Amino acid sequence: MSGKKKPAEFEAVVNRKAKREYEIIETLEAGISLLGTEVKSLRAGRVSLAESYVKPKSDGLWLESAHFGEYSNGNVHNHDPLRSRRLLVHKAESTKLLQRVREKGLTLIPLRIYFSGKNAKVEIALGRGRNIHDKRQVVKDREAQRDVRRATKGG
Repeated sequence: MSGKKKPAEFEAVVNRKAKREYEIIETLEAGISLLGTEVKSLRAGRVSLAESYVKPKSDGLWLESAHFGEYSNGNVHNHDPLRSRRLLVHKAESTKLLQRVREKGLTLIPLRIYFSGKNAKVEIALGRGRNIHDKRQVVKDREAQRDVRRATKGG
């Protein structure tokens, strides 16, 4: 045994509101272009996707309003926490998603950010917003499933 401590594994940063607020239709994995201090903040888990969304522009897809906390050991070249970040997807995938967003009134939302090997990835979803009644029904269904699982597990 070497006695060296293995670094803690990074868990994905998850947008917890997304599945409650939106009906998920399709998901897609995309790369994300980050600065060095943003990668370090992501590894430290100092990222929030709570109010973020994906904005289609003429030159591709961009992640907007995702908060990457400033890196504590950064210097004057530290990143802006709320800057727009480019998503790396193939042109064909991008145009297909943009077409569906325009014609059906759907929206693109980030579900989670994680590392695949050494590359940071974003799981984005094509979703339709839910109204208040639908949200309540989803919560009721989830609680009913949880009660069923508890009953079968305990008995």
